[in-house]
Amino acid sequence: MINRSRKSQVRTQIKRLETTLSGGDVAGATEQFHLVAKKLDKVAATSTMHKKTAARKKSRLARRLNALKAKAGTQPQKESA
Repeated sequence: MINRSRKSQVRTQIKRLETTLSGGDVAGATEQFHLVAKKLDKVAATSTMHKKTAARKKSRLARRLNALKAKAGTQPQKESA
C-alpha cells in the first residue's frame, strides 16, 4: 500500500511537469522538474523504485526540459525600434 501510494505521487508529479512542458512555461517547468527530481530521489532511497529507474526517468525528463529551454532561447525576440 505504501509503495503504491509513493508511485502514484511520482506519476502525479510527472504529469504536472508534462503539462507545464506542453504549455511552454520554462520557469514553471524548471520548478516542477526540481520537485519531480526530489520526489524520485526520495522514492529511490526506499525500496519502492530502483535507483537506476529513478535516474533514467530524471534523465529523460531533463532532456525534454533542456529541449524546451533551447527552443525558447532560439526564438527571435521583438526588437524595439
